[in-house]
Amino acid sequence: MQYRKLGNTDIECSTVGFGVWTVTAGWWGDYTADEAIRLMRKAYDLGITVFDTAPTYGPVGYAEEIVARALGDVRDRVVYSTKFGYDTEIDWSYEGHKERPQRTDPEFTRRAVEASLRRLGTDVIDILQLHNVKMPHIEQDDLWATLEALKAEGKVRAFGVSIGPKIGWRDEGVKVQEARRMDAFMLIHNLLEQDPGREFIEAARAHNTGLMVRVPHSSGLLEGTYTKDTTFDESDHRSFRTREWLVDGLAKLEKLEFLTDGMTIGQAAIKWLLAEPLVTTVLPNIYRDDQMEEFAAAADKPDLTADQLARVAELYDRNFDLVPS
Repeated sequence: MQYRKLGNTDIECSTVGFGVWTVTAGWWGDYTADEAIRLMRKAYDLGITVFDTAPTYGPVGYAEEIVARALGDVRDRVVYSTKFGYDTEIDWSYEGHKERPQRTDPEFTRRAVEASLRRLGTDVIDILQLHNVKMPHIEQDDLWATLEALKAEGKVRAFGVSIGPKIGWRDEGVKVQEARRMDAFMLIHNLLEQDPGREFIEAARAHNTGLMVRVPHSSGLLEGTYTKDTTFDESDHRSFRTREWLVDGLAKLEKLEFLTDGMTIGQAAIKWLLAEPLVTTVLPNIYRDDQMEEFAAAADKPDLTADQLARVAELYDRNFDLVPS
């Protein structure tokens, strides 16, 4: 495993992290608490130290509590990353794919942080992110003053935003980096979906903001296990994708085989992201032991060459030479 500092902070992160939502939200299959804890503990044993969660990954607070149960005895050796910004004080079904109402007033934000601290069993959150930032949040001065105060009080070591929920949000991602100083910025970015991520990365350079990348395998396409016959259970969020997404993605994947000399395409997808120095940690969706071992080993694979990186850029700009149907 390799490790990098998060932007301008002293927080050392494994370059491959663990996105807890995969094993707690029910969108990638159902996992018992024991299964989720075992996978997280194995990740730690493989050198993974960044565990990214949120109070809304499943029933309110469940994912944070699972992290504490899995890693409480090694708390001083891991990085807890969690989120706030969704109203967790109202009744709301966590099933399905609807976005919960957001709330970011200072009083609620402080209560949310205190609740996360309790559930995580810790006195400080390493990385706190505003979950799926919107334009009104960027203009909310008392929100950003509250985050600065929480950091000054030692309850938070670093703060930033997560862009989403789906890929996009170009204007929000660029504006928040121009208007507000932050330590961390989480984005969706991968070989097949490079925009608006490329603009976000350029915006981050101005302040050396630490980047955390989720969906690095394009919802599984870059894991190299899908075929044209692949189907998804209706409870799986990928079942909402179109047939064209799968067929076109597989065609693009064939054009990237030149990256797989000495590594899998899943590992190459991670190495491509880590070629950008601002990327502190990559958060693949981990849901099997063999897959976890594969992704954790990616950090130590040879770096992609300048020629390989240039070839990827050219392919992307030509839409991988796909002929419109």
